[in-house]
Amino acid sequence: MDEETLKLLVDLHIANHRQGPGSEAATLQALALSGIETTAEIAIADIGSGTGAATIPLLQHTKARVTAVELLPTFLEELQTRTNAAGVGERLTAIEADMGALPFQAEQFDAIWSEGAIYNIGFEKGIKEWKQFLKPGGTLVVSEITWLQPEVPEELRAYWAAEYPEVATAATKIAQLEAAGYQLLGYFPLSTDCWLDNYYQPLEASFADFLERHPHSEAAQEIIAAQEKEIALYKRYQEYVSYGVYIAKKL
Repeated sequence: MDEETLKLLVDLHIANHRQGPGSEAATLQALALSGIETTAEIAIADIGSGTGAATIPLLQHTKARVTAVELLPTFLEELQTRTNAAGVGERLTAIEADMGALPFQAEQFDAIWSEGAIYNIGFEKGIKEWKQFLKPGGTLVVSEITWLQPEVPEELRAYWAAEYPEVATAATKIAQLEAAGYQLLGYFPLSTDCWLDNYYQPLEASFADFLERHPHSEAAQEIIAAQEKEIALYKRYQEYVSYGVYIAKKL
């Protein structure tokens, strides 16, 4: 991705509450399924944190110290602003880093959390590489694009095969977790409101202002066209695909 496109994507997404599908309710459901002791002063890494859609609920509903990892410094600045406004900034450490080259020590964390971000390095690679940073018996919570049915329409399959070839059924993802040395604790797919109400609708509402800010940018127009295609495709085939939330324990 070139620098201009990256800057445009940041500009499009940074003002919104979320940079991907999800909800606070889903974050808290995963937290409940994880068995994480919410009153203990544990260490959690939130990898690919964005501006804190999951980070802030984790800080609010646990006594953990959370290390948020994000490649984009502008997102990290917004994250710190939002956590401070929520009154939980004192337990946040924000690190600018590539999730494929994390600056952590072995067995540093009690839990690793990553909502809608592991696709950046690939699910199978991510769960294997991040395992070293978990303490024995530590918890992994990740969300990943997942087929909800074994057979999907060709138009949808072709789109995601181009965007993210690792898309697969939950059974495949669970098998990969088990092969990597994890025990599954729970799984659930995100509901349609996590996509439509919480992500796509606010995003669509920002398109006009975004294009006004970049009236002569072909790249900006291409970004909006791509987003509109993805949204239309999800609305048409929402029963076939979602993010699956996977909760697992390091063996």
